[in-house]
Amino acid sequence: MFRRKKKDEPTEAPAAPEPTEVWEPAAENEPAAEAAAAPDPATEVAAPANRPDEKRASTTRRGNRVQKVGTVSSDKMQKTVVVRVDRLVLHPKYRRYVRRTSKFMAHDDLGATAGDRVRIVETRPLSAKKRWRVVEIVQKAAK
Repeated sequence: MFRRKKKDEPTEAPAAPEPTEVWEPAAENEPAAEAAAAPDPATEVAAPANRPDEKRASTTRRGNRVQKVGTVSSDKMQKTVVVRVDRLVLHPKYRRYVRRTSKFMAHDDLGATAGDRVRIVETRPLSAKKRWRVVEIVQKAAK
């Protein structure tokens, strides 16, 4: 069991001394190297959008948005698909895994068809039921 220390008991390790910083003035030719090393805040925000390998949903400006991978169950609407996301949940009484299904309506500019595996990301409300957007088609449906 854990025993609390008494206030008058000494600790095993001595307290570490505080590190002190020594400021040295920069030389005449060092500001150019210092400016190259320090990133500019204005260009730092715009840099991820310019890189093609960066995904748009993973930029730091928007934060970490919820992403889900599911199967398109319906594509009968214009620019809207219904995505079925399956997950396994442990049953509280029987301790067996049970499949639970959720359906999300997502905005689709990529042209996903029924049977495709897609990745959807949470976004602002686009209509009464649409709060998701298709960001990539993971796997096309077998024909």
